Amino acid sequence: MSKQQNYIAHEPDSNGYIDYSQAENDIWAELYARQLTNLPGRACPEYLAGLDKLALPTDRIPQLPEIDKVLLETTGWKTAAVPALISFGKFFELLANKSFPVATFIRSREEFDYLQEPDIFHEVFGHCPLLTNPSFAHFSHLYGQLGLAATKEQRIFLARLYWFTVEFGVLRSNNNELSIYGGGILSSPGETLYVMGDKPEIRPFDLVDVLRTPYRIDIMQPIYYAIDNIAQLDEIAAMDIMGAVSKAQQLGLFAATYPAKAG
Repeated sequence: MSKQQNYIAHEPDSNGYIDYSQAENDIWAELYARQLTNLPGRACPEYLAGLDKLALPTDRIPQLPEIDKVLLETTGWKTAAVPALISFGKFFELLANKSFPVATFIRSREEFDYLQEPDIFHEVFGHCPLLTNPSFAHFSHLYGQLGLAATKEQRIFLARLYWFTVEFGVLRSNNNELSIYGGGILSSPGETLYVMGDKPEIRPFDLVDVLRTPYRIDIMQPIYYAIDNIAQLDEIAAMDIMGAVSKAQQLGLFAATYPAKAG
């Protein structure tokens, strides 16, 4: 990481509420307004439908109980307030219990376009709308269950599946139109525009290939994997994912398509 940001997550009170500052609320409002301009014609329809269901405030950071009410009614999920970064084990445990981890801090202006640590804008604006979708919610739940039972080595491969679907997944329709469902893209003003341009490579989704593809968290992605539609996540969830992990472990990783990290 070129510049270390020491983000500190807020502790919710006994009712799950957090008192954010005006400056923090202002950053949310600016990020929200900017992405509302960027997303039409780029975000997938299921995401936009979820955004409508959540009815997030535009002028302040939403409170997690507000989001929980909608998620519980639609797919039985809820949020869980967490520090900036949590362990693999805790992450999988939460997903396996239909709890989506949300870091309770918001990015600084210096990292407005892209940050490595997941903040509340990334978690809530990027991911929570699609958690109202049954296929996305089921895939996330199953992923948590698989990860909870996996070994440390298997979890490293499973992380790539999450990265290229939930975080940086895209859809390519029959008429070759591209749209976004990955929360890492949808919450990043910079990457939302970048992914729709001609720089990145969009590959068709292949489970073993995805598990063998290395990535860096601190750059715009050179490679994305496209599924046909959100319902395809149900098909992926029905695959022998751990069998594919074993195959990927045997075959090894593809060569990286990005430069090595300096230092």
